[in-house]
Parts: sequence; C-alpha cells; structure tokens
Amino acid sequence: MSLKAGDNFPSGVVFSYIPWAEESAEFKVCGNPINFNVDKEWANKKVVLFALPGAFTPVCSANHVPEYLAKLPELRAKGVDAVAVLAYNDAYVMSAWGKANGVTGDDILFLSDPEARFSKSIGWADAEGRTYRYAIIIDNGKVTYAAKEAAKNVLEVTSADYILKQL
Repeated sequence: MSLKAGDNFPSGVVFSYIPWAEESAEFKVCGNPINFNVDKEWANKKVVLFALPGAFTPVCSANHVPEYLAKLPELRAKGVDAVAVLAYNDAYVMSAWGKANGVTGDDILFLSDPEARFSKSIGWADAEGRTYRYAIIIDNGKVTYAAKEAAKNVLEVTSADYILKQL
C-alpha cells in the first residue's frame, strides 16, 4: 500500500534516532539510539520526510541532503516545522551522517527505518531492503503529498525545489 495525498499518515510508526547533543557533537562520539514516535513527535506539525537508499552514498550525499540543508530557510518560511531524512541505515550511521553534513540541533532529523519496516509497509523499499527515494509531506497527520522517484539515482519529485512547490 503506497501513500497518497489525502491519506492519514499511518499511526504507530516508530523510527530509531540519536538526538544531536553538544556533548556528542564530535564525530567520534556516539550517542544512544532512542525511539522516535511519529504520533507524538509530529502531532499537529507540518513535516517534510524524504527517504533515500542509503547514507554516505553518492547522489544522497552530494545532492539530496545538501539541497535540503540549503533550502531549509525556505521550507521553514512555508510553515514546515520539521524536516527529516530517512534511510534503512542504523541510527549510529544516520547520526554520523548528520554530523558529517554539519547538522546541529534538530535542523534536519536523521532517522533510521530499521530493516526498512516503514518503507516496506508502504511498498517503497527494494528487494534488498533499502528504502526507495521518496518524499512525503505530512500536515497535522494528513498526507498532502507523497511520491517515489522512478529510478534510484533520480532527483525530481523528491528534490527540495520540487517539494517547495508542493507546500
């Protein structure tokens, strides 16, 4: 079942996450993974969630995450409360990837979709268990936009510029 505009975002979704903290800001210092309960964390918020095949991969590292970082002020100006990137990688890898991109605080949440459970539940994971490249806009629990890229290394319907036009 894929998501589409007008659907309710599924309830009970839990990702894995290591919150950014000053004491663990150094690249070599690991924090502790915690559950990120979407129902609680994104209640009454406008959220842009973009998923990609993997942390530290060429298109994801060179283009996808950097463009969201660059467009963050524009996303916030459109009323976006939270921006999150999601991949099947574990929370430690996602946390390190956030640090490698210079992200502090909760500018962009680097979330883990353990075993691609969520992505599989909406039919947006490949046979190897990696998340497809997709984007979802959630507004107060309602999906207002959801699309998956046609190919692995394409940035069209999930690019930050395209998402800005959907807000």
